[in-house]
Amino acid sequence: MGQIQLERDGGVAVFTVDSPEVKNGLTPEMGLQLSELCDEVDADPAIGAAVVRGAGGTFCSGADRRRWTPGSDQAEDKTYKELGAVYTAFRRVGTLQVPTIAAVRGAAVGAGINLALSTDLRIVAEDARLLAGFLRIGLHPGGGYFTISSRTAGREATAAMGLFSEEIDGVRAAEIGLAWKAVPDDQVEDLALELAGRAAKDPELAREAARSFRTESGPPGIGWEAALHFERATQMWSQRRRETA
Repeated sequence: MGQIQLERDGGVAVFTVDSPEVKNGLTPEMGLQLSELCDEVDADPAIGAAVVRGAGGTFCSGADRRRWTPGSDQAEDKTYKELGAVYTAFRRVGTLQVPTIAAVRGAAVGAGINLALSTDLRIVAEDARLLAGFLRIGLHPGGGYFTISSRTAGREATAAMGLFSEEIDGVRAAEIGLAWKAVPDDQVEDLALELAGRAAKDPELAREAARSFRTESGPPGIGWEAALHFERATQMWSQRRRETA
């Protein structure tokens, strides 16, 4: 059902979302594994940066919908906790002690764009597809999407993608500030690793700088933790509505 791979490239931790049969869709188990691996990285003082990428040339297609049960009660304890495992993983990536970069190739959709937005910086392929995609399938956004997108791309782009289902490519993502740089597909991961390597030369300093950056830069609205719960009930409603329509 997929897994998260963790490798080390010098002082850089490389997380790989690996579930190619569903274009790296995330399961609750993968969410739990990602959180555990983040703990492992934080516990290693020799690691000074992290890169998040997807296997097989695509970043993440969202949640693995093979695990969705039509008509299920979204407030039922097991279902509620399983979705929470995925959302908590986004937050855990966002609170890694080291600076983080998403290397986005192929597509980042739904939960995948949340994962990309969880990092400090994004390097994207020029032809990458980025979309929130929630409303397209009858769902309210989740994972704190509106908060983490607004702090990165601003209100206008967040509205276009989150409310009106706009899809953008990597070039446009860089133009609107959703990504730092758009490059040819075969250069994405190399550039992400190069940038991460700069920070990783001094892991202790990198961790202190990352802490200061996040504390000082926001987000300015409600906190991400609050946003997770704020969106949750409405997403549960939209899921039930979608499955019984």
